[in-house]
Parts: sequence; structure tokens; C-alpha cells
Amino acid sequence: MRALDVDVEHSAYTPSEPGTLVVANHISWLDIPVMLALDSAVFLAKREVARWPFVGGLAMRSGTLFIDRHSYRGLPRTVAELARTLRSGRSVVVFPEATTCCGVHSAPFRRAAFQAALDAGAPIQPVRISYHQGDAPSTVPAFLGDDTLLTSVRRVLRARELRVRVSSSPLLEPFGDRRRLAALAQHPCLIS
Repeated sequence: MRALDVDVEHSAYTPSEPGTLVVANHISWLDIPVMLALDSAVFLAKREVARWPFVGGLAMRSGTLFIDRHSYRGLPRTVAELARTLRSGRSVVVFPEATTCCGVHSAPFRRAAFQAALDAGAPIQPVRISYHQGDAPSTVPAFLGDDTLLTSVRRVLRARELRVRVSSSPLLEPFGDRRRLAALAQHPCLIS
């Protein structure tokens, strides 16, 4: 599969079952079209995305759920909405780092979405996204710091032999506490 002249390798990815919380690391804006191409889930996005030209309208029409990352008071409402969506049989893609990282390192997974999975009794599908050029890991698609979307898109379009690998780990059952589930989803090697 190719998108934006980027090879998408997804042989190790299993599309989500209905009503699954899909949790992935977040490197780039490119993660979103890649996941859209592989899974029919809706997304949880920061509230600001709804106001972005062109993208905001597309996000709203596709059923994206929005979170105000600066309002702890609104968090219970967002968790409840996410749980309702999962119970309805819709899968939801969440980037629990709540920011983009370079792909070499990652930020700790925030736990609110895992509480929604627990509340809904929804399985959790850990997903790993990584970018490569030739045989080496690549940070070219990373969307960090003072990057603008236009600058990042240009950098991705100029990149040669850019590939994205998407893989999934075994499903996590919605048992235990959200802290444990977040750690297991971020580091599936901890699953015993």
C-alpha cells in the first residue's frame, strides 16, 4: 500500500474488532491517514483540530471525538463519551501520548482512554507505528517543536524511500486498572 509516496507495511497489523480501543504511539500527522487506511475506527483528537481549516470539517464529518486537553473538569464527560462509542460497537483510535514524539523515544501513555475501555468492557489493541528510510529508522515524518504542517508535509514529500511500519500486539482484555493497561499497551513486551 502507498500513500503520499510512502510505502505502508502493515502485514503485522490486524484491523480492530468492533468496539475496540486502538492505542498507538504518535509520531506525525501522517499517522492519521495511515491508520484511516488500515482501520474503520473513529479518532479521539484534541479540541483544536475541529477548528483547523479543511481538516476540522473532515474530522467532524468522520465522527471524530474531541477532547479539551486543558480541562480536567471536562475529562469525565470525554471518558463517558468514549465509553459510549466503544459500547456502541465503534472502534476508536487514540494516541495516548497526547503529543507527537520523534519515534525514537516516546512519552508515557496517559490513562483516561484506558478508563473508558474498562468502563465499556472494550478490548484494547496496542499498535506500534515506526518510520524507516532504507534499513534505518527515520525521524523525517516527526512533527515536533516549531514545525508547521506545511513544513512537515514538504519534508515528507521530499523524503526518499520512506516507509511506515504498522504492527499490532495481542489484544488486552479490559481487566485491572488503567495504569497497568497503559503500561502494557505502551510496552507489550511486559505482557506475561
